[in-house]
Amino acid sequence: MKHIARNIFAALLAAGSLWACSEDAPVPAPIPTPDPTEAYLSVESITPENIGEAGGEITITIKSSRVATANPAETWVTRKSSGREGDISTFIFTIAPNDGAERSSSITFTAGQLKTDATIKQAARKAPDNVEPPVIPNADSSVEYAALLGLGWNLGNQFDAHNNGTASETAWGNPATTQQLFYKLAEAGIKSVRIPVTWLGKFGSAPGYTIEAAWLDRVAEVVGYAENAGLRAVINIHHDGADSAHWLDIKGASTDAAKNTAIKNQIAAIWTQIAARFADKGQFLMFEAFNEIHDGGWGWGDNRKDGGKQYRTLNEWNQTFVDAVRATGGENATRFLGIPGYCTNPSLTMENLVLPTDPANDRLLVAVHFYDPSEFAIEAKYTEWGHTGAPGKKANWGDEQNVTDTFTALRNKYVDAGIGVYVGEFGATTRATARDESFRLYYLEYVCKAATDRGISLFFWDNGSTSTGKEAFGLFNHATGNYIGAKSEPAVAAMLKGYYSTEPGYTLESVYNGAPK
Repeated sequence: MKHIARNIFAALLAAGSLWACSEDAPVPAPIPTPDPTEAYLSVESITPENIGEAGGEITITIKSSRVATANPAETWVTRKSSGREGDISTFIFTIAPNDGAERSSSITFTAGQLKTDATIKQAARKAPDNVEPPVIPNADSSVEYAALLGLGWNLGNQFDAHNNGTASETAWGNPATTQQLFYKLAEAGIKSVRIPVTWLGKFGSAPGYTIEAAWLDRVAEVVGYAENAGLRAVINIHHDGADSAHWLDIKGASTDAAKNTAIKNQIAAIWTQIAARFADKGQFLMFEAFNEIHDGGWGWGDNRKDGGKQYRTLNEWNQTFVDAVRATGGENATRFLGIPGYCTNPSLTMENLVLPTDPANDRLLVAVHFYDPSEFAIEAKYTEWGHTGAPGKKANWGDEQNVTDTFTALRNKYVDAGIGVYVGEFGATTRATARDESFRLYYLEYVCKAATDRGISLFFWDNGSTSTGKEAFGLFNHATGNYIGAKSEPAVAAMLKGYYSTEPGYTLESVYNGAPK
């Protein structure tokens, strides 16, 4: 029995029951169980806390018991990378260039059930110190206006980009554009910017065809970038008429009166809205009716055999454009307007374009494009151009004589008659080798010199490409405004020299004589 009593006593002791048997024994407090997973989250450092207008990178370190995630509140802050060592996480964020006033953004960090915020600030965008306050003079005639357009530049593959029937600023690979780009263009010597705009997927149904407010507001914002930088601007309806594949179906309209009427009603509705949005903008802004309107044959389609139906249809569309813009009043009553010919081909334009009747006096300019020969300028099928180019390495047409013949004909037809002319698109693609690039620079300088001698302005087509060869037209990064690669700045210099140089003895003949050997 003794061993049974000992066992009972041990059990009672272990259970603490014996303490209750004694009046003198105290009752112990419960012993807390420690939590080895106690949570914590804090911001340790932000480097730098304030970042300049040009953007860059910010590093933020976080101390947390669990792995942390980051969620920036603004789209101009994006996470570049992150890593963790022990309980310290390091996040690197990319900050986009700032186009306007000083701004701030919070970044929310989450670790388990805990959250904490970090705030970063970015300085306001200011005009570069060496840029004078923008002065954009007025013109009294279309010829004078063309001269003021000078050497221009296209924001290509940007607002004209589209995917699956809907326009998008970044659809074709360029970053969203910024004020900084336009300041850099002005610094480089560019005088005007053509902002091609596709409206596909951005308007509603008939009869109003209401344009999406956000799209029109963004176009207006970018037009403001040009004005802030002292640049003239051109906006248009761009790929809506490409190859008769979309609503601006020139082939269909030319053979179907009802369809043509419906299209003209839509042209009037779309241009009325665009013009009304900019009715208070000054003369620095020009509207261009359409881009390269054709039936899919690039000037060699049914237009050559339909008895002039497509040409007459485009003339009607141009008249509808002018009527719609003028009816909105304000600055639009006398705004300068660009009128394109068929496919913006110079020859087809001179042969078939009938300028619209316009209540405003001397406010219409003729718009053409020039990429002759396309096998050199666009496709890069050939690497050399001009009288010194080697047979087999250059196209069998389109040398210097073609340039001077084309621009002389445009001068004789329009400029001498008091009608301004501008080349809305031209250029030559970047080449891979130094020799090939020398022919490109020669082409750009020669074309610019031939144009300026005949009172014609030009806009280089820049699609933002960073490659070489076919359709590699990039000069400036569309966000930062920096030159693309090492070949862009010399290309701009060649064009500026060709268009603006007043050096003694500098003539088209001297450019010709300086061709690559």
